[in-house]
Amino acid sequence: MTIDEIIDGFEFIDDWEERIRFLIELGRELEPLPEEAHTAANKVQGCASQVWLQTSVGPGPDQVMTFRGDSDAHLVKGLVAVTIALYSGRKAREVLAIDAGETFDRIKLREHLTPQRSNGLRSMVERIKREAASIVGAEGAPASA
Repeated sequence: MTIDEIIDGFEFIDDWEERIRFLIELGRELEPLPEEAHTAANKVQGCASQVWLQTSVGPGPDQVMTFRGDSDAHLVKGLVAVTIALYSGRKAREVLAIDAGETFDRIKLREHLTPQRSNGLRSMVERIKREAASIVGAEGAPASA
């Protein structure tokens, strides 16, 4: 599901309980992350639940970033799905330009999350931004011989 479809879905739902069910359903629809990708390197630090994000970077000058993820908590897995929909399939410079907070506020996500879940969501976004920044920084680096 695209981020626009997710936003439309949230805007259609007024009741927070229904929004939670929608989030959980988004998590269920997430492409499965293989068990071998549940590694310490892919684990997101700062999340109360266990969260894993796997990043792939495409070849060539466009270097499109693709993300896959998982969590051991149903609701958090839905948050992973929203975050992936927001960032996956974009160039590193595009990833850096996206204001996740604006999207999360638009769908009234953060106002209903516990502080722990909000921190975890922020940790996921920061991790994605760091990885994008390292790609953008590497673009200007001289090629090694």
